[in-house]
This record gives sequence, structure tokens and C-alpha cells, in this order.
Amino acid sequence: VQLQASGGGLVQAGGSLRLSCAASGRTFSWYVMGWFRQAPGKERDFMAAISPGGVSTYYADSVKGRFTISRDNAKNTGYLRMNSLKPEDTATYYCAARTYSGGNFYMPPYDYWGQGTEVTVSS
Repeated sequence: VQLQASGGGLVQAGGSLRLSCAASGRTFSWYVMGWFRQAPGKERDFMAAISPGGVSTYYADSVKGRFTISRDNAKNTGYLRMNSLKPEDTATYYCAARTYSGGNFYMPPYDYWGQGTEVTVSS
């Protein structure tokens, strides 16, 4: 499956953005979808994941209550709604997908990655 993330940009602290992840090539609904981010000079961190059918979600503590992951399998698209953004949320955001074969659906490894979209939060 090929993934393309979009929707990043410049936003003031306290603002909101919605990222999108468009999938193509294979049946999107087969895959767990996740969002990760990488700030300059730092490692890539997990943000959120959603099960193939969209019933279950999982969040990193740092974004729980502020970010919402969702998906529309009919449109082959996943989303990450980000509210109450902080300067420390500034990073390149990546969507990713993995096949699910049991256990905790959000666990790595993720097999497919999009190209990233940049989010900058000004103070």
C-alpha cells in the first residue's frame, strides 16, 4: 500500500490542524494505520494508531485528549485531528500502515510509510 500524508502547515499555539493520509494500491481496510512524528534532531515517536475497522484507537500519553485519529475506509483515507497545539508539537508527521495478525494492534513494526508532512506551531 502507498501512503501520502498531507495537511501540515504553520499554526499558532492553541490552534488546530487536520492531517490526512491517502492510501492507494491495496485494500486500505486491511491495515492498521498509525501516525508518528519526528522533530529536528530527535527520534521518530509514535503518536496514535487505529485498528483496520476503525473500532479501536491507541494514543501516546503526550497527545491523549488533544489528538484524534480516525479513518474512512470507503475513501481510503486516514486522519489525525490535532487540537490545542503546542510549540513542542512542531515536527514532521508521518502516516504508516501495518498488517494485523493479532495481539496489540498498535505495536510496531509498521511496514509502509508516507513521505511526511511538516507541522510548525508558533508560540
